[in-house]
Amino acid sequence: MMVDKILEKLKIASLNDMQTAALASAKKGNDLVLLAPTGSGKTLAFLIPVLTKLKSDLKGVQALILVPSRELALQIEQVFKQMGTGFKVNCCYGGHPVRTERNNFEQPPALLIGTPGRIAYHLRHENFDESGITTLVLDEFDKALEFGFQEDMSYIIGKLLSLNQRILTSATAMEEIPDFTKVNQPVEIDFLKDVKVAPDLKLKKVETTAADKLDTLFQLICKIGDQRTLIFCNHRETVDRISDLLIDKDLAHDIFHGGMEQDERERALLKFRNGSIKILITTDLAARGLDIPEVECIIHYQLPYTEDAFLHRNGRTARMNAKGTAYLVIAEDEKYPFLKQNIETESLKGKFALPKDSEWQTLYIAAGKKDKINKIDIVGLLLKKGGLQKEDVGLIEVKDQTSYVAIKRKMVGKVLSALTNERIKNKKVKIEIAM
Repeated sequence: MMVDKILEKLKIASLNDMQTAALASAKKGNDLVLLAPTGSGKTLAFLIPVLTKLKSDLKGVQALILVPSRELALQIEQVFKQMGTGFKVNCCYGGHPVRTERNNFEQPPALLIGTPGRIAYHLRHENFDESGITTLVLDEFDKALEFGFQEDMSYIIGKLLSLNQRILTSATAMEEIPDFTKVNQPVEIDFLKDVKVAPDLKLKKVETTAADKLDTLFQLICKIGDQRTLIFCNHRETVDRISDLLIDKDLAHDIFHGGMEQDERERALLKFRNGSIKILITTDLAARGLDIPEVECIIHYQLPYTEDAFLHRNGRTARMNAKGTAYLVIAEDEKYPFLKQNIETESLKGKFALPKDSEWQTLYIAAGKKDKINKIDIVGLLLKKGGLQKEDVGLIEVKDQTSYVAIKRKMVGKVLSALTNERIKNKKVKIEIAM
């Protein structure tokens, strides 16, 4: 399939310089190391080369993409599906039913995407035939090493005896590439030095004491108001502690960390994407590689231990030349060598009102793609039977067995009562507020 057809389906005018360079190098068949910051379009930079090598007359898995997180796996799968290639793609990751994944292998995908732990599990149990895999992508490889996936990745790569091309992507420069990758004389495409991770980012310091840190954070949230805000912590327990405080203050928010169930994590990101919640409290799991929109403010409740991690967190705002602010909540005894001395101090003097809830709220619909339901069906139901106007309906996301739609909060009661006994595609479905 021609590149311009794919771009048309993705509603993208043209490939950027990094994607063009990756495609040209990959065509020559060399191993490839792609260094580029978060938000620069690495996914498309490796998916198009992968696609050019897939053969429609072959059965079985031909290409494997290994990623460090479930969310990233699902995101890449979504982009590949939007490309409309005609090739089957499947995702495997922890928290997803093993039986479903095993059943999917009965008609194996041409492209398999997964986390190292789960792919290693399937290989050990001989659930799919790896002998036809010729292309391997190690996406966000630096993060995968950070998360401790080296052993699983080493095992997987040792099993792939037919590989003739490896593509490794990283959002940080790598001093050396581990031997277990078997990456051989790669072409390196380095866009890290050409693109700032945070093009127009204002840093502000909020001074406090260890004892007052939570109260200071709450005041800062109130001062920021209704801007889309990510609050970063180093530990899950801290995420939960801040969440408890905001629950006590009746402030709408959500949380995101590795200790949550997969569907809870997906729902939190979804509500943040569609604007139902404006505050997401998270660990570094959300620092990169996730499909979340432009964030206006970042709060480092706990600063990370390295400058790299600090830059990646900040890369969540001020992307693609937009503006953003990162607030650093620092107690008097905390010292960070990578911080510049002359950071402007933000004053929290005065009284600030509790931010209002978002004008949007998310509805959950217990039906999805497997029920042959699409966005048009959902819009039709909400407009014709739910009594909404087009401007009352926000972002709609249709998953395999569920769907989510943002609607104006003031209309929720009216819509739910109007749709109590309604059907979609002749099927009576449960519709309720997404918790």
